[in-house]
Amino acid sequence: MTGAEVLAACRAAGLTVATAESCTGGLVAAALTDPAGASDVMLWGVVTYSNAAKVDLLGVSEATLDTKGAVSEEVAREMAEGARARAGADLAVSVTGIAGPGASEFKPEGRVCFGLATSDATRVETVEFGALGRDRVRQAARDHALALLGAAAS
Repeated sequence: MTGAEVLAACRAAGLTVATAESCTGGLVAAALTDPAGASDVMLWGVVTYSNAAKVDLLGVSEATLDTKGAVSEEVAREMAEGARARAGADLAVSVTGIAGPGASEFKPEGRVCFGLATSDATRVETVEFGALGRDRVRQAARDHALALLGAAAS
């Protein structure tokens, strides 16, 4: 699903969106703001690459970061919920992962965790994209995040 398609689905449903990104570095927000007139749907986007930014800007718990690590469903949940609450949006998507090159000590390259916060609940999931290379992992994560928003708006 493209950014334009997500915007159209959100407009039809009367929904607004916020994004909280780490490994994608703003690619989701860029896809949502590339089409002209996106400001009626896209309220807010933040890139929280460091743990300190996740805490300061999104309210992610330091304890969660310490015990689960930045690349975890728990952090993805807190990122999405923080973005939704701070932006006052109907939907918020979060992305945190290891785009590469290389893996961390405990987590493989290509692992990306997603959060989708709505007024009803927050859904989290992990996708193992594999060692596709940094650009391809980031693009795949962007596309997956857009698909999550599109499905939530439909």
